Amino acid sequence: MSGNSHDISTLNSLIATTIDSVDGYTEAVKDSENARFTSLFTSRAGERREIASRLQQEVNKLGGKAEDDGTVLAGAHRMFLNLKSAVTGRDDKAIINEVEAGEDHIKAKFEDALADRELSPPVRQLIETCFVSVKAGHDEMRDIKHSMER
Repeated sequence: MSGNSHDISTLNSLIATTIDSVDGYTEAVKDSENARFTSLFTSRAGERREIASRLQQEVNKLGGKAEDDGTVLAGAHRMFLNLKSAVTGRDDKAIINEVEAGEDHIKAKFEDALADRELSPPVRQLIETCFVSVKAGHDEMRDIKHSMER
């Protein structure tokens, strides 16, 4: 696989997972009645849209066709679908648990990509930059989840 096609494949995988994350946050906004959480979820969805857009721009720059949809097979998507059933009672703890599970998935996907030694330096740099936001989102959800367990 040439460097460009490997970079494009890796970026498209991250785009699909990031779009799944946007979808999950959008679902969480609809289902939460807690103003603090709806504001947080809306903000995170916006950040993830921005990440997906940056990754898509890079794929286009590399001459590839950028992913523009999530993937039904993605673990994050499955986890976020569980959100629907978890929130039927609008239980904040259940919503946070599902969102945090999705955050674990997207964080792991970015970490796997960063462990890939075949990525070109510019693509690795872009993924590292985007990972800062992904990790912050993950850590915030993790902290909220742990604070609710006390």
